Amino acid sequence: MKNVTLGRTGICVPQNGFGALPIQRDSLEESVKILRKAYDGGMRFFDTARAYSDSEEKLGAAFGDGYVKREDIIIATKTGAKTPEEFWQHLETSLAKLKTDYIDIYQFHLMGQCWKPGDGSGMYECMQQAKEQGKIRHIGGTAHKLGVAVELAESGLYETVQYPMSYLATEKEIDLIHLCNKNNVGFICMKGLAGGLITNSKAAMAFASQFDGLVPIWGIQRESELDEWLSYMDNTPVMDDEIRAFIESERNDLMGDFCRGCGYCMPCSVGIQINQCNRMILMLRRAPSDSWLNDYWQAEMNKIDDCIHCGACLSKCPYELDIPNLLKKNLEDYREVLAGNRKVK
Repeated sequence: MKNVTLGRTGICVPQNGFGALPIQRDSLEESVKILRKAYDGGMRFFDTARAYSDSEEKLGAAFGDGYVKREDIIIATKTGAKTPEEFWQHLETSLAKLKTDYIDIYQFHLMGQCWKPGDGSGMYECMQQAKEQGKIRHIGGTAHKLGVAVELAESGLYETVQYPMSYLATEKEIDLIHLCNKNNVGFICMKGLAGGLITNSKAAMAFASQFDGLVPIWGIQRESELDEWLSYMDNTPVMDDEIRAFIESERNDLMGDFCRGCGYCMPCSVGIQINQCNRMILMLRRAPSDSWLNDYWQAEMNKIDDCIHCGACLSKCPYELDIPNLLKKNLEDYREVLAGNRKVK
């Protein structure tokens, strides 16, 4: 089992972290069961956010009442606050929900800019004050925009950077990992399965394991998913010629104009679920299609006809996708599948 040190935080944890976004879809009882099994299986890093509905509360139920010693786990959570007042509200709420006196890594969520001391916002000063008070131990930031992530890594202000990273990443994105290592900044890898597009966990694990200073947080909702990641704790897949060839094939199939599902484009002015509808072509072919062809998703896909080409999504997309035209292509393909003219899984 590989242990990873997250830059100058000094935090050292086993190579697989637990991404707690999906447990918001589980019952409290099931969530507690999965979280405790993750700990018993060797996971020590748990990532959540104020925005993930009751995810923090479920972590608190699992670990906040003495099941583990607080110092034996690392908790990272996030605030989407835009004002100092909101920052303190989020922090106090997170501490209460998590049933803890401190948060190991407190992160600004989905950063559209790099908050800095003296920039007039007061946001970074809140982080400093919270750290002085002992309510947080380390300051981090999450981003989907590469330019913002690079600025975080170079600023000297942030101890960790959380960014989407999978074997579909571009060379510029992979360079971000090396930049973080150079600047002694811990790298928290989210969306290691590219929002569900990647279905080969062995290849995903082998890719992530290549890099120092990187902790992947795998989004886990089901016990069967957890079992898969726990199996890699002691039997970690390594990059070999077979996996390398598979990844190259995947990159050839998926690289280019495809939606990563980050949701930066939302909300849509006419209610289209852009981050799901815009990758329907791929989801139909890489996952069981029945759940994507039901009445609900047919209605959601039909909303694409309502697109007014307002352009609001275009300015928000960190990958500069031509979203309206990509939506149209996905809808055309979807209807061909429904008509039985194209085969899917």
